[in-house]
Amino acid sequence: MTPSKRIQKTTLLAFFLVSIFFNNLTAQTTVLTPNTQDSRVITTGVPFLLIASDARAAALGDMGVATSADAHSQQWNPSKYAFSEAKSGIAFSYTPYLSKLVNDIFLGNFTYFNRLNDRSAFAVSFKYFSLGEIELRADEFSEALIEKPNELSLDASYSLRLSDQFSMAVALRYLRSDLKIPAVDANAKAAGSFGVDIAGYYQSEEEAYESFNGRWRGGFAIQNLGPKIKYDDAGRENFLPTNLRLGGGFDFIFDQYNRVNVTAEVTKLLIPTPPILGTETVFEDLNGNGTYEADDDTLISKTDDVIIEGQDPDVGFMAGVFQSFNDAPGGFSEEIDEFTWALGAEYLYQDSFALRLGYFNENEFKGARKFFAMGAGFKYSTIDIDLSYLFSASKVQSPLENTLRFSLSFNFGDGEYSEY
Repeated sequence: MTPSKRIQKTTLLAFFLVSIFFNNLTAQTTVLTPNTQDSRVITTGVPFLLIASDARAAALGDMGVATSADAHSQQWNPSKYAFSEAKSGIAFSYTPYLSKLVNDIFLGNFTYFNRLNDRSAFAVSFKYFSLGEIELRADEFSEALIEKPNELSLDASYSLRLSDQFSMAVALRYLRSDLKIPAVDANAKAAGSFGVDIAGYYQSEEEAYESFNGRWRGGFAIQNLGPKIKYDDAGRENFLPTNLRLGGGFDFIFDQYNRVNVTAEVTKLLIPTPPILGTETVFEDLNGNGTYEADDDTLISKTDDVIIEGQDPDVGFMAGVFQSFNDAPGGFSEEIDEFTWALGAEYLYQDSFALRLGYFNENEFKGARKFFAMGAGFKYSTIDIDLSYLFSASKVQSPLENTLRFSLSFNFGDGEYSEY
């Protein structure tokens, strides 16, 4: 065979193989079918960390990142302790949960803080969430086995005043979730993780206006930044409820007896948005027109749980923080929908009596929590007593609806530091 014939034959063979390749591509049709029942509500592990445990914050619509300092600041923004007027204090709170159904599920909290000097403070706190007693019986004749699943966190924080008006804080948190029942799963064990909070707080000097004095407040906090929590080797890893809080407020100081504080806050979970999942189905396109025809095409393969829109949420916790700002399938508008917001107002008379009102709002496609809250506070000597009550404004009933929350705190060396 001459060289020219050999080249011609090779060229024809290559053309034939390329034709087969492109024919095979056009001979298949892929159909992507989204699952319309998939929800993109963001869920996390240890969600009890997001429950407002103290009555003052609950009465203001579950906010506390930019409100004035109090003994319960550890949960919201520990950097506020550097602005506390009291030298030290301890605080207790009790929140019944699902009180309409049971009477033994509750969230309890204990906090201690100490202002070391003009510039710094530290605090420790313990939060315990009890899921009540679960009674297990093998049959009607056997003795009942009582299990008490629970979750808890232990925190420590240090706050430092970087200037006369601004402070920052770092908090470390140990988490333990003991929800699995050994009687059901012999290999059950408690899950653990840890988290970090980074927070800042700004409080201006008191300024004179035309008919009142005023003070500006602002705060931010990145909370529960830490590794995923996992219950067993075969289980799915769950993100911690990492979130970003931003808030601001203003104090209307009318005289030495009357003051009104107004505050607004927005919050976003720094967790990847669940993508839109669906089914990927591949058919043989018998007509070669690239269009699926039910009567003619033949099923080749079918794969469920394929990402139709969005990004893969199976990433590390740090990657998840950055991904959470641009991974919503609905684009920027859905990212905005993932922010919750709250408004609150607090009236104080002579720093001994307080009335509070608050409103909390969450997009209906992201959880639909909407509620009004109200509460009161009483101060006698070193003792502060706070109460709050919640009214749901959503079609989704709140587990805290019609629940009275109670907080008690003792402030020692009150007035030792003058901030107002």
